Amino acid sequence: MSDYKKHNHHCDENCDCEKSKHHYPHVSIGKLVTKVPVVLAELDLQVDITHTTDFSPDQVVEIKDVKRRLVITQCRLLLPTNKLFIKGFVRKNIQYAGGDLTINRESPINGSIGTDLRSRTEHIPFELITEIKDFISKPVLPEKNKRQEFDFMVAQQLPVGFPEKDELISSDLSQFHQESSQFYNELPYCDLISSNVVEWSEAVNRMPRDPSIHSEFPLGEGTFNMTEDKMVIYFKVKVLQNQQIRVTSTTNDHHDWDDCDI
Repeated sequence: MSDYKKHNHHCDENCDCEKSKHHYPHVSIGKLVTKVPVVLAELDLQVDITHTTDFSPDQVVEIKDVKRRLVITQCRLLLPTNKLFIKGFVRKNIQYAGGDLTINRESPINGSIGTDLRSRTEHIPFELITEIKDFISKPVLPEKNKRQEFDFMVAQQLPVGFPEKDELISSDLSQFHQESSQFYNELPYCDLISSNVVEWSEAVNRMPRDPSIHSEFPLGEGTFNMTEDKMVIYFKVKVLQNQQIRVTSTTNDHHDWDDCDI
């Protein structure tokens, strides 16, 4: 006897399974049609960006930390083509030492600089157009809307100057008749799977302070307020579309659910 039968041995003659501690859901058996997300393609993509960061009016002594996050704002498969249009931005948070400088006026070797720890957040946009060459599953192409006009024949008398038995036979210009059909297709969409950002930032206007001229600055220190950033973004997206597919459901031999109508 199965575990489920043993558990329901104490059910009443009407087999009131709602009083049972274990309630198994009703499962449809056979060849079924369901609507689920279907994976059309998985793509490894790359986009290259150059960007300038301006810290003005702050003077920066040192970059302490940078955090980046990739954000996709649009991922559109342009059916019936295989072109994929992607828009997004890199959210970049920079922590740096700068702001109002406090100089310890000691010797150039033993001196020090006091700075504030500040933060700057910026969005660096990008766009990418790529082609899906190999589909894992073919997309369901959109059905096109249709409009058809139709007319009715009308016969009218002709004015003086035409034979009496003749008539003006045509459609009525004062009427307009149309049949239209609209289809509400499933739009493909994307999931962002992973991303990897490689960036190289370097100051473009750093001014090293010469202790012989700026005696208050320690040796080798300087400030800047602008960097040039070179960024390579690797990311993976999954393109999906809701489709109707046929699945097969069979009984589960581990549980015998035929004792009750669950």
